[in-house]
Amino acid sequence: MNCSVLAAGGSYTVADIQRMGLQANGLLQAARSQVDIAQAGVTSASAFPNPEITFMAGPDSQRLPEIDTGPSSMQRQVTVSQPLENPWVRRARIRAAESGVEASRANLEQTRADLAAQLRVHIYEFLLRRGLAEMESDIFNLMGEIQRRIKLSVESGEVARFELIRADTEVMTAASRKEAALLNTERARIALLQLTAGALPAEFDVAASLGDPVELPSLEMLRTELPATNPEIQRLEAEQDRTRLRIDQERASVLPSVDILYSNYQDRQFTSNIAGLSVRIPLFYQRRGEVDAAVSDAARVRETLDYRRYEIGRLLESAWQAMEIARRRVEMFEGGIVKEAKAALRVAEAAFRLGERGFIEVLDTQRVLRNARSELLQAQFELQTAAAEIDRLRAHYPQE
Repeated sequence: MNCSVLAAGGSYTVADIQRMGLQANGLLQAARSQVDIAQAGVTSASAFPNPEITFMAGPDSQRLPEIDTGPSSMQRQVTVSQPLENPWVRRARIRAAESGVEASRANLEQTRADLAAQLRVHIYEFLLRRGLAEMESDIFNLMGEIQRRIKLSVESGEVARFELIRADTEVMTAASRKEAALLNTERARIALLQLTAGALPAEFDVAASLGDPVELPSLEMLRTELPATNPEIQRLEAEQDRTRLRIDQERASVLPSVDILYSNYQDRQFTSNIAGLSVRIPLFYQRRGEVDAAVSDAARVRETLDYRRYEIGRLLESAWQAMEIARRRVEMFEGGIVKEAKAALRVAEAAFRLGERGFIEVLDTQRVLRNARSELLQAQFELQTAAAEIDRLRAHYPQE
């Protein structure tokens, strides 16, 4: 589906927004350019060395005047030098450049996965802020209705004016919370516009909810597939291959290098053609420093890879536990706490209208319901955030 087209109901799905962000975000475009640069490096590594041509010419005049050698003439010399590349050095250099391409592709995949996860988290944060704003609006409306009832009771002399002052204070507090919640919703909207580089319209809507089901493979299956799908592990493995090939390249560079030489010489009397070899022998310096540096760099990458494999595995375990905790909290609040709090508020409102309960009882039950609804929304958001982290670790996201 084209992401520029609105989803059903005039709003975008989570996958639509993720695709739009993956297509428009500038950081992702920069990561793609790094892949192109690495592929150009393979072309450079595969190139053969160019020959070197030297041309020399000059006049040939007599040096001793008592000897007559005839008129002066020109002498010319052309020398061609062609390096013969060490095949082991060439092979290691090309394979190292190809490993660099794989590392760049893995880095691009990591950037995609990170951006898709950020987009998903920001989408559900927008839904969280919007849900909190709707809750604060409901509370503001409830406080406004209670304020009107108390005002009528004060005017009729049924209750003291102190009750109206307290109700006015609660209405102003509810209005302040409502305004803050609306501003936070707008901030979350702007954050999504920023991540999608303006590809979303300013007044977009999201066809999703915090209660969307989370479907993931089992933990055992995730543990099995993670080493093969995590982009950072893939990048470090490619880096490990490249550093190992660099060691091979530096060690092969110790072998003597050979140049083929051909020279053509002409003067007034003679023409000569000479061919030969130029051999550079590493007698005094055998690239010990370069080899040691390559070995140390390979050890650094290997140790980093081992640690990140362990750490990413622990991150998966932590995200899974966070998801399970959030899931249990959602079930707990949806299963009874919120329903009971709503029922208690309805009873308190009815008793207040009948004059059997005071304003304080309604206010207390309203606060209990507000806390329960806030906890439910937060738990749903944490569930979606943990699922987004797991998808980030295994690089699972909608394809562009």
